[in-house]
Amino acid sequence: MNPLKYAVTFACYNQLNYTRQCIDSMLKHGFDLGRLVIVDNNSSDDTADYLKALPLGGLILNKSNLGCGTAWNQGALQLQAEWTIIMNNDVLVSANWLENLINTAEQNNLKIISPSLIEGPLDYDFDSFAIEASAKMQQALRLGGRHAVCLAIHNSVWQEIGFFQPVPKLLGYEDTLFFHEVKKANISCAITGSSWLHHYGSVTQTTMKQERGISDKQGLGYRYNYRLLQQSWLERKLNKMARLRQEKHWRESELSIYTMTMHGRRVDGNFCWQ
Repeated sequence: MNPLKYAVTFACYNQLNYTRQCIDSMLKHGFDLGRLVIVDNNSSDDTADYLKALPLGGLILNKSNLGCGTAWNQGALQLQAEWTIIMNNDVLVSANWLENLINTAEQNNLKIISPSLIEGPLDYDFDSFAIEASAKMQQALRLGGRHAVCLAIHNSVWQEIGFFQPVPKLLGYEDTLFFHEVKKANISCAITGSSWLHHYGSVTQTTMKQERGISDKQGLGYRYNYRLLQQSWLERKLNKMARLRQEKHWRESELSIYTMTMHGRRVDGNFCWQ
């Protein structure tokens, strides 16, 4: 694949160990760091020094934590391409993850696509698992599905609905608002079984909760952020019920065909399929 076709970006805030693991996994599978833009939201650890030593396509060092929405926009605009991959820094990529992601999107006329995920501790051989899972579920799609751990966005989407809301106090609600606009504009999206990531589990959000004295069970953002969706209580309730029904259907269908699903969690050394 022509490397000028895509650009990858992620934001980070401390948690150097996870950022290093993410980049190491990219290098392991032949990714050109010249196509990667990293936005550091004023980390207080050694993250900035580590990033400065890398041959990145772009490095933005913010003077304060501007939030993920602003950082994602900065990264997407720094290195513009037909496809922009927005992702977390607490992930590991697998062989052909990016090629499979974009090829599947183009073959199915999708404008946004996310990979399958295994979440939790890395207590298994992810590389071997991903090779087998990608081959096994190559044709599997969750049409209409998407998640913000990683998503490839076609440049036509920016023209259609714009970028993420650059409001730091949203504290992670930016993806919900973005996906709300995606749905209103009827933009085609899906999750594919041809591409897999390991996701440790929103470590930046956890760190920010700890800094603010918030428990893991509480949301980081303002509890009334949902009002920005301008939906009634009944509309939100019906949408949630429909989403849960759809997720149940995906799970049951995938289990019956593949004996696994596109979303797994590691629990006590075993896979728990979502």
